[in-house]
Amino acid sequence: MAERSGQSPRTDPTVLVRGGTVIDQGGERRADVLIAEGRIASVEDGIEPPRGAVVLDAEGCVVAPGLVDLHTHLREPGREESETIATGTRAASAGGFTAVVAMPNTDPALDSAEAVRNVFDLARTATAEVAVAGAITVGREGERLAPMAELTALGVRIFTDDGSGVQSAGLMRRAFEYARGLGVTLAQHCEDGTLAAGGAMHEGAWSSRLGLPGMPAAAEEVMVARDIALARTTGGRIHFLHLSTGASIQLVRQAKAEGLWVTAEAAPHHFSLTDACTAGYDPVFRVNPPLRPSADVEAVKVGLADGTIDAIATDHAPHAPELKDLPFDQAPPGMLGLETALALAISELGLPLARVLALLCWQPAVIAGLDPAHGGDQGGPVVPGAAANLCVIDPAATWTVDPTALASRSRNTPYAGRTLTGRVRHTVFRGEPVVVDTEAQR
Repeated sequence: MAERSGQSPRTDPTVLVRGGTVIDQGGERRADVLIAEGRIASVEDGIEPPRGAVVLDAEGCVVAPGLVDLHTHLREPGREESETIATGTRAASAGGFTAVVAMPNTDPALDSAEAVRNVFDLARTATAEVAVAGAITVGREGERLAPMAELTALGVRIFTDDGSGVQSAGLMRRAFEYARGLGVTLAQHCEDGTLAAGGAMHEGAWSSRLGLPGMPAAAEEVMVARDIALARTTGGRIHFLHLSTGASIQLVRQAKAEGLWVTAEAAPHHFSLTDACTAGYDPVFRVNPPLRPSADVEAVKVGLADGTIDAIATDHAPHAPELKDLPFDQAPPGMLGLETALALAISELGLPLARVLALLCWQPAVIAGLDPAHGGDQGGPVVPGAAANLCVIDPAATWTVDPTALASRSRNTPYAGRTLTGRVRHTVFRGEPVVVDTEAQR
C-alpha cells in the first residue's frame, strides 16, 4: 500500500522501558518492554538491560501504544509561519502521539499526487508518522471531485475538505459512491454554509450579550443528518469530524443503532471549554465548530463514555501570533491541541485510563487505517514482534500549561496557566526515543 511517511535510514538503539504497567487492547499487566531494531523484542517482568541499552524509567507509569491523532493541521505547505511538519510532529511526540493524520487545507490543498508525495517527502525525518487526508474536492472548493483513486494508490485512506463542509448533497453522494468502490472513508466538517455564514461563535445567549455574530447549532446538525442519509443510501462509510452539539451526537447514536458505517470524533476543547470562555473577547477561544454551552459539553462527555463518539482528535490548529491578535471576529479559528489532549482527557472526563487510551490510540488507528489489520504499525498491542511505537504516561503527574514551553511553532493554546493531571514522560517512535523525561531528543 502506501507511500506513507517513513524515516531516513538510521541505527536503531536497543531500548528497555523498565518498571511500568502495560495497558493495551489486551488489558493491563506489569511488564518491562525491550526494544531492538525498531521492534518490540520482549514484554515481561524483570528484564535485565542488555549492555549499552538505553533505559527509560517507567516506574509509576503506564506504557501504552503510541497515540494516534485523526485531525492535525501541520500547515505545511504554504503556512509555515504557523507550523511545519517538523515542529508539528515534535509537538505530537511531546503529547505522546506517534502518528497524525494531516488535514488537507494547506496551500496548495492536498488534492493531487504531487502534493501528497511532497508531504510524505517532508515527513521522512519527522518524529511521528504523518498520514495524509486527501481533499474530497479539487482545491477544497466543493465543485468537482479530486482524483481519489490516484491518492488512494499512494496510501491515502481518509478524504475530507476539512475547514469547509461539502455543500452540495449531489456531489457528496458521488463522493460516497466513489469512496465505497475504493474502500476508503469520507470525513466531514459538518457545517451548512448558508446557516453558518458570518458566524464567529455559537449562536446563543453569549453571542447576544457580546454582540458577536452567531453560528447556530443547526448548521452542524443539518449536515450530520444529511450525510447519515447519504451513508444509508450508498452503503458508504462516513467519519464525522469534531462533533460539538448534543443533537449531532444523538443523530450518530441512532445511526450506529441502525447499523450504518458511521464513526465520530470530538476535540478536547469541546469537552473542556464552553462558549462562556469568549466573555473577554479573547480570540484564542475562537474555534470552528465554536465552543458550545455546557449542555453540549456534557453531551460530548456522555458520547465519549458510551461509545457513540469513537475517538478524541485534537484538531490541532496553530496560528502565528499576529493572526490570533486580530479582533475576535477577524482572527482565524483554531487552537493548539497535540500537547494537551491526553492530559485534558485524564483531567476532564473521569474515565478509566484504558478507555481514554482506546479513544486516543487504537480506535483512531483503525479509523485512519493505520492499525496492523490494515497493514500499518500504529495502535496495535504491545507484544513481541510489533513495531515499537509507544508512549509512557505518568497519570498522576501535574503540570501547568506554559505556551512558551510548547513544541509547536505557535502559541495559541486556550489552556495557558491551567494545571492539568497526566503527562507523557517518554515517547518511542519506531524504536527511537524521541521524547525522554518530557524533553524532545531531536
